[in-house]
Amino acid sequence: MYKALVACRAGVGSSLMLKIKVIEVIKANNFPIEVEHSSLDGVQGFGGQMIITLPDVAEELAQKNLPYKLIGIGNIVDKNEIKTKLEAVLADLG
Repeated sequence: MYKALVACRAGVGSSLMLKIKVIEVIKANNFPIEVEHSSLDGVQGFGGQMIITLPDVAEELAQKNLPYKLIGIGNIVDKNEIKTKLEAVLADLG
């Protein structure tokens, strides 16, 4: 089972909506992923494999060379985008 952190700068609006959609995609596809939610402050203590966020935040985090797969979701209600990106990361973690 993999762990994913859904995060945004404040940890309220956009990331809560994204978390809901990510969980729907995970359940519909039986992906082996557990989801946590936080603001960016929670990234420091996160012990999982992937961070799911908005593209600009993913780019910002990429510059910090963190040990996570970073997934930037452009349209937080697009389940196809979420599914495609999660499948790619799961294949990479394989």
